[in-house]
Amino acid sequence: MEKVSDRLAVLSVSQTLAMTQKSRELTAQGKDIINLSIGEPDFDTPEHIKEAGIKAIEDNFSHYSPVPGFADLREAVSNKFKRENNLDFLPEQIVVSGGAKQSIANVALSILNKGDEVIVPAPYWVSYVEIIKMAEATNVIINATIDNDFKVTPEQIEAAITPKTRAFLFSSPSNPTGSLYTKEELGAMTKVFEKHPNIIIISDEIYEHINFDGKHESIAQFDFIKDRVVVINGVSKGYAMTGWRIGFIGAPLWIAKACTKLQGQYTSGASSIAQKASVEALSSEKSPVIIAKMLEVFKRRRNLVLDLLNNIQGFKINKPQGAFYVFPDISYFFGKSNGNEKINNATDLSLYLLNDANVATVTGSAFGSPECLRLSYAASDERLIEALTRIKSSVEKLS
Repeated sequence: MEKVSDRLAVLSVSQTLAMTQKSRELTAQGKDIINLSIGEPDFDTPEHIKEAGIKAIEDNFSHYSPVPGFADLREAVSNKFKRENNLDFLPEQIVVSGGAKQSIANVALSILNKGDEVIVPAPYWVSYVEIIKMAEATNVIINATIDNDFKVTPEQIEAAITPKTRAFLFSSPSNPTGSLYTKEELGAMTKVFEKHPNIIIISDEIYEHINFDGKHESIAQFDFIKDRVVVINGVSKGYAMTGWRIGFIGAPLWIAKACTKLQGQYTSGASSIAQKASVEALSSEKSPVIIAKMLEVFKRRRNLVLDLLNNIQGFKINKPQGAFYVFPDISYFFGKSNGNEKINNATDLSLYLLNDANVATVTGSAFGSPECLRLSYAASDERLIEALTRIKSSVEKLS
């Protein structure tokens, strides 16, 4: 009898990955699909990092690695936190995993019990709510809108807290919105958490280096709550290393030990080759120079896309300060039709654009904001111009 577990049955398929797969299938059929659904830099991994990976192979780093990561990588992560964020995480407080997604899952499965509640601001990254479901905990969603740059307030957080609240999970810079929380905003949040000592704050900072607003601010910088903050990060976004699959946490020691125990039973250590390449990424003086060049390109593309979207009636936009996404409110189109297809929601519009404009986007419903659409600008200027030209032509058919 074909019957999956109840645990799996309640999970949703990742809509970002599903749209990426659909785009690839249509491309394979010969269609010129412009994929603005993908959540990865379109840059190749820098040469000095690739060379470190090749050297690791030549030096026979092809055996099992320690479960929480090689000592030199954990040291490099510890140094990175101190150098870039002024955070004091000892190497034993670092756990390296197969990407930041596994890092988040490790933490959730290590601290959550059935019936626990996790506060998640929406828009959220698609996997947050699914990971929480997998841990048999309950999602408590608090909503932010484009009018507040998709950021929640301390008052919203306070109102959502109950005796069952175990964690707060958020990202800054944000996927899908590109929004950043300022130091002042984070500080105001911490005043709420200070009153509730049992809440663990899980701060996803994977887009840290794609930040157009200056210095990255981490909620872990506030001394009075730092023993309850887990920082999630990795090499995928800032170093164009998505396929290398290296994420890591800086955490209170008891959580780091719990994650190591858990990971030791279902994946063990992350790729030995990828870990050695990550040491180079985090430690080399060449990396900040390359990151700065990528950031310059992303900022130019952001401005290009915002200018183009401003010329399309019905797209309400804000100015994201990080990551490589725009997240316009497209509720203007709800109820409109081209005569054959009616747009009832963001999912309908996303599918309409895929079929009519051959442009792949992701419905905001995947991120808890059904009035929005996510577009990635991790593509060349030429493709972005072509994509937005096609989108404009397609939506002008709707009335």
